[in-house]
Amino acid sequence: MRSDGPAMATPEEPLRRRKAGVAGPAPESSPGPGRDPAGCPARLRAGTFWLTRIVLLKALAFVYFVAFLVAFHQNKQLIGDRGLLPCRVYLRSVQQHFRGQVSWETVSYAPTVLWLLDWSHMDFNLDALALLGLGISSFILVSGCANMVLMAALWVLYMSLVNVGQIWMGVPASGDGLPGDFPVPSLDSVSIAQGDPHVPDRPVGLSVADFQNHARSGPDQDPGGPVLAEPHLHGLPLRDAAPFTDSLSTDGRGTVSLMTQPVPNPMAYFLHHSPWWFHRFETLSNHFLELVVPFFVFLGRQMCILHGALQILFQMVLIISGNLSFLNWLTIVPSLACFDDATLGFLFPSGPGCLKDQVLRMQEEEARGARAPWTHGSVARHTVNLALGVLVAWLSIPVVLNLLSPQQVMNSSFNPLRIVNTYGAFGSITKERTEVILQGTASPNASAPDAKWEDYEFKCKPGDLKRRPCLISPYHHRLDWLMWFAAFQTYEHNEWIIHLAGKLLANDAQALSLLALNPFAGRAPPRWVRGEHYRYKFSRPGGTHAAEGKWWIRKRLGPYFPPLSFQDLKGYFRSREWPYPKPE
Repeated sequence: MRSDGPAMATPEEPLRRRKAGVAGPAPESSPGPGRDPAGCPARLRAGTFWLTRIVLLKALAFVYFVAFLVAFHQNKQLIGDRGLLPCRVYLRSVQQHFRGQVSWETVSYAPTVLWLLDWSHMDFNLDALALLGLGISSFILVSGCANMVLMAALWVLYMSLVNVGQIWMGVPASGDGLPGDFPVPSLDSVSIAQGDPHVPDRPVGLSVADFQNHARSGPDQDPGGPVLAEPHLHGLPLRDAAPFTDSLSTDGRGTVSLMTQPVPNPMAYFLHHSPWWFHRFETLSNHFLELVVPFFVFLGRQMCILHGALQILFQMVLIISGNLSFLNWLTIVPSLACFDDATLGFLFPSGPGCLKDQVLRMQEEEARGARAPWTHGSVARHTVNLALGVLVAWLSIPVVLNLLSPQQVMNSSFNPLRIVNTYGAFGSITKERTEVILQGTASPNASAPDAKWEDYEFKCKPGDLKRRPCLISPYHHRLDWLMWFAAFQTYEHNEWIIHLAGKLLANDAQALSLLALNPFAGRAPPRWVRGEHYRYKFSRPGGTHAAEGKWWIRKRLGPYFPPLSFQDLKGYFRSREWPYPKPE
C-alpha cells in the first residue's frame, strides 16, 4: 500500500543505509531540548547568570594567581627570615604590645594563620601559603569551578600574607575575594551546579561594588589639579595593588602623571607627549566615566551592559598606559557582573552537552515553571551570603560617615579583617619625578675625588637613562614600587632602604634577586654604598637626548643618604632586630 506522507524512519534505518553504502544525511529527527530545528543550540535568553559566574570566577582566579605568584617570588626577600622587614619581628612586636601572649586581641589586630605555625622557618611558611594559593587559583582558573570553601580559602590565605606584609602591601585595594559575592555552591565544585540551582538574578554584591568603585572616585578628584580617578575596589583583601591612574592634567607638554606614576611603561612615554586636545578629551571622558556612567547600573539591562563595557574599556586604557600592578585587572572583575548569559554566550563553545547547552536546558525548565527543591547546600550558601551582607552593611557605617565628613581619612581600613576599606586614590599627584639611585664603590675612601661610584639597576624603576621603560602588568615589583614612595620622602621615613644598603654591602644574593643589575657581581662587595637623589623627566621625541637613545634625562638634587660602610650599620641593625648580613 502506498502512502502519500513521508516515510517514518525506523531505528534500523541508519544501520541499513551505512551497510548499503548510501551517502547523504540521515532522515530528519526531532531536535533535542534547547535546540532549533537545524539541531543547533537555540539563543540564550537574558536574565540568568550561570555563564557569567564562570567568567567571574576565572577572572578573579587570574588576579589571585598573579597575586600569589608575586608573593611566592618576593615575600622571602621582603618579609622572610632575612627579609628587609622580617614578618617574624613584626609579629613579635604585636605580641609584645599585647603583653607577650597570643590572645584574641593579638590575632584580631593582625589576623593571619602564621600565628598557628612555627616561626623558626618563616620562609617555608610564606612559600607554603603562596603555593597553596597558587594551586587553588590555578584549579579555578582552568576549570571555572569553585565552591564556598575554595573561595574562603583563597581569601584567608591572601589575607594572612597581607596582614604581615607591612608597607609592602600597605595600599588598600579591594574585596572581591569574599566568597559571598559569588553564587557558588556550598561544597560541590562544578561549573553548572544543577543540583543547587537557586542562583540570584545577578551577583548583586559585585554590582554594588562596581558602582561604588567608580562613583566614589569622581568626587575624590581635584578639579584644579591632576586627575586621579583610579578606584580601589571596596573591601577586598587583595589590597596591595597600586593606587594610580591616567591622571590627565598637562604641564604644557604632556600628561604629568604618565611620567610621575610609580612605574611608567613604554606607552606612557608616547602618551605623555600627545597633543593637548587629546589630554583634554581624556579629562572629560574620565569625569564622564566616573561621575555619570556608574548610575547606568540601575537603569535596566541595556544600560547596565553599556556601563560594564565602558568601564572595562576604561580599565584597559589604564593598563596600556602604565604598570599599575593588578589593580586595574581586579577593577574589571565587578564590571563583569553587568553581563548576563545572553551577552557572554559567545565566549563559550556550542554543542550537545556543552555548558551553553546546559544553560539552555535550565532556562527552558525555568520557563516551564520547574523549580528544583531547596537542598541543605542551598540553605547553607544563602545563609552565609545573608550573614556576610549584614556584616558588610554594618562595617560600612563608619566608612559612610567618614565619606561624609569634611575631615575624611583615605586609604584606611576600619576593621582588622579589612573587609571594608575607604576608597583611596590620590586627590592630586606630584608634578615632578624624583628617583633614589643606589650606588656602590670599591674605593677605601668614599670622599676621594677619584672614587668610582657604580649604579645598581632595579628591574623596572627608572635608572639607566637609555633603558626602555618596562612592561610588566599585571605582575608587580613591590620593591620598585616602594622606591617611588621613598623618593619623595626621606630615608628616616623608610628605614628598610638602609637595610637594603647593608645587604648590598654584603652582596646578599637574596636581596640582589630583586634587582636587575649588580655592578659588583663576580667580585668583592662594595666598601661603601650611598643613595643619590635625582630629578627625572621624559626626553623629548626627536630631541637631542632621544637621538642618543635616552628615554630619560635627569639632574642631581643631592645626597639621599650618605656613604655607609659595613661597620656603620652594626648598631643600626641590632637595635631593629634585623639579621646582620653575611658578606658573600
